[in-house]
Amino acid sequence: MSYQAYLNTIKQKTGKGPADFRTMAEDKGFTKNGELVVKAGDVTNWLKADFGLGHGHAMAIYALLKGIKNEDSE
Repeated sequence: MSYQAYLNTIKQKTGKGPADFRTMAEDKGFTKNGELVVKAGDVTNWLKADFGLGHGHAMAIYALLKGIKNEDSE
C-alpha cells in the first residue's frame, strides 16, 4: 500500500486529513511548533483509541507528524 493510499483510507475512515491531524497533535501537546515531542507509542495509542485506526495507519500519521513523510510522499 502506498503512503497516499494510507492517507486516503484514513481520510475516508475519520473524515480528517493531514492538516487536521497536525492541528489535533498540537492541541494535545504532542507537537510544539510543528516538532513531535512524544514517542511513537503515544501517537499510535491516541489514534487507535480516538479514531479506531490500526497500527499501520496510525504509524502513517506518526510519520507525517515526525516529518518522515508528507502529503506528497508516495
